[in-house]
Amino acid sequence: MTTFLAILLIIAMGATGYALVRGVIAMANGKDMTGEVQQKYMQKRVLYQGIAIVIMTLIFLAMGAGR
Repeated sequence: MTTFLAILLIIAMGATGYALVRGVIAMANGKDMTGEVQQKYMQKRVLYQGIAIVIMTLIFLAMGAGR
């Protein structure tokens, strides 16, 4: 189970990095004057970070329960 959670954590971390880079590129691009595109990417980044934190917590709980 810990291996499965570790894979999910890597996916969540990758999604966080992707959303971060896309948000920075959208901000640097400057075509979106209202900032809606950047805001959407940053909201996704926060969501993915939250998911990664929950997965990390589950990994720690699973490792502690094995003792």
